Amino acid sequence: MSLSVPKISIGLVEDQFLFRKGMKSILGKWPNLDVIFESADGFSVMEKLKAEKKLPDVMLVDLSLPPQGQREFSGVAVVEVLREEFPSIRIIILSVHSDENFIIQLIERGAHAYLVKDSDPQEVYEAILAVHTKGSYINEKVLVAIQNNLGKKNKARTLSPAVQLTRREEEILRLICQQKTTEEIAEKLFISIKTVNGHRNNLLHKTSSRNMAGLVMYAIKNGIVTLL
Repeated sequence: MSLSVPKISIGLVEDQFLFRKGMKSILGKWPNLDVIFESADGFSVMEKLKAEKKLPDVMLVDLSLPPQGQREFSGVAVVEVLREEFPSIRIIILSVHSDENFIIQLIERGAHAYLVKDSDPQEVYEAILAVHTKGSYINEKVLVAIQNNLGKKNKARTLSPAVQLTRREEEILRLICQQKTTEEIAEKLFISIKTVNGHRNNLLHKTSSRNMAGLVMYAIKNGIVTLL
């Protein structure tokens, strides 16, 4: 008797009907993914989610979404309201834009990953697994954006000093940047999962990061980890 694979519930926020249905079909090929929520706009997402009995674990959100009358309501706005109203939902931005300013902006606002729409379906799947189990997915495109953004800031002004982290917090932060799960960190450091979660929450608070992707950005900007 085979054990059932725990399903990851997925939400899709995408105004282009064919692309949304295509994504649903592609994701449906993996038995552990289940698309349970769809929206063709961003401004009605909150109301729809509040009416749902089950929330998505991971939401794939298009960056370019239609306005609400005269009011813009792009993927940036969706990220902000999701982080405020439903912080447990992990957010992956899907966009035709590979501009580094967009990438940095979305990660700083609280997105857990940023993918361009011509990404390979396998990478989308891996990003979903990563944000669900590890809290972030940082690919080469995002790393380069962080690196280039850091270079611009260094030229423009001196970075403010990093907050004071303990040696253990820095150790855990480096492991987070290596995309280790909470369980893997606990096993490697011979500490409990509860202790890892405590350090992680302290790191989020001390660095004013919204999620694990924000912690990675903080670590790179402050020289705690280096880009190869």
